[in-house]
Amino acid sequence: MNLNQHLPALQVVVPLIAAPLTVLLRRRSLAFAVATAASWVALAIAVTLWLQVADRGVISYAIGNWPAPWGIEYRVDPLSAFMLVLVSAVAAIVLPYSRASIEAEVPAEQHYLFYTMFTLCLTGLLGIAITGDAFNIFVFLEVSSLSTYVLIALGRDRRALVASYQYLIMGTIGATFIVIGIGLLYLMTGTLNLADMGRRIGAVQGTRPVLAALAFITVGVSLKLALFPLHQWLPNAYAYAPSTVSAFLAATATKVAVYVLLRFYFTVFGSSQVFGKLPMQEAMLLLALAGMFAASTIAIFQTDLKRLFAYSSIGQIGYIILGLSYGSTTGLVATIVHLFNHGVTKGAIFMLLGAVTVVAGGTRLAQVQGLGKRMPLTSLGIVLCGFSLIGVPGTAGFVSKWYLILAAIEKEQWWLVFLIVTSSLLAAAYVWRFVDAAYFREPRAGTGEARAVPWSMGLPTALLVAATVYFGLDTTFTVGSASQAAALLMGGLR
Repeated sequence: MNLNQHLPALQVVVPLIAAPLTVLLRRRSLAFAVATAASWVALAIAVTLWLQVADRGVISYAIGNWPAPWGIEYRVDPLSAFMLVLVSAVAAIVLPYSRASIEAEVPAEQHYLFYTMFTLCLTGLLGIAITGDAFNIFVFLEVSSLSTYVLIALGRDRRALVASYQYLIMGTIGATFIVIGIGLLYLMTGTLNLADMGRRIGAVQGTRPVLAALAFITVGVSLKLALFPLHQWLPNAYAYAPSTVSAFLAATATKVAVYVLLRFYFTVFGSSQVFGKLPMQEAMLLLALAGMFAASTIAIFQTDLKRLFAYSSIGQIGYIILGLSYGSTTGLVATIVHLFNHGVTKGAIFMLLGAVTVVAGGTRLAQVQGLGKRMPLTSLGIVLCGFSLIGVPGTAGFVSKWYLILAAIEKEQWWLVFLIVTSSLLAAAYVWRFVDAAYFREPRAGTGEARAVPWSMGLPTALLVAATVYFGLDTTFTVGSASQAAALLMGGLR
């Protein structure tokens, strides 16, 4: 049997099999080994698929050899391959980091359950990115969401339970909206295969059920990606979840939700439906700008770094949606590039904050006073990632904002260029809150000397921090992949 032919299925099957294995083994060391091995195998498969797509084009894999639209199709194109690499790479880096991190943040008897839920969440996210079936997207979305609720609730702080419950309620509402939208599309097209749905929808474009489906899916996915003002679940979820969970979710979950929005907008509905018949372009532009400014402003006044950077994520999601609102190839490239760049940057930040939690005992600004002297490398990493959020040249965030500005210039919207630059100053303000506390204030009395960060946490974190700088200097992978994906999506517009 040629395994190469079955890589799309193995992309999902490997972490799915790892999940029950971690429960059966129960020992946390064995559970850690199984989950980590599964994530590394998933990364190897994702990279192989990305290379195959770059070489041979779109890969179609029919589950059980049932052809679409009767059977379920796994479909790998430049966009889905790009997302598979992001999700699996972050998981492969976060899992080695997790062992020392959860020692300080999760009760020992729950460690094997943590790895079970983590691999299930990874399965769901990879499944969303690779499936070509609309209902499968919903199923995998629920797999990832249900495991996420448990991962958040594992935090020692009792407020983690409230955060998890809040996310469960809002996530369930979002999932309901999504499945209603998918049901309406199935009613009108008679298929659940996304590519086939995109071909058939032309005959029913503009009808009320299709427009209602567009509205339901937009609202449902917006809840999942925490688009302002549907973001209420995110700050608490990121702030009170274990640091490993915050890092993984911040880097992947909302990014995969944006992928779902792109997939439905461009593969199924097409531009005339999304940007023509409804004022979606204007609405998304306003919501993106509101998120960029409101969330960044709220971040400035936070006293806990995890909450501060949680609100920062909402603002950065505004930039992602801003690129989408342009309705142009350059804007779409900016959106896809920022999916990756912000995922890498924010994953690194929450991993750094996890190290701060282990060493300093917490992430409140009062606890990180003088951190620049006590943990110089960790503090430097947070500053570098903060530069990326601001968009300083030489960091990944600069590339994203550069393409956002180029897209605005293409449309001669100079006022939008001004707003992008102004919002970056707000990012500079909330990053300065950390710089001020870490470098310009003395440590609190009784703090003592900081112990060294465990190498199992430091090395993976250093990799993501280095990636934040590397992808700001070499854009071959990010911009190259995003340009291919954008060209494919825009080429399918009707």
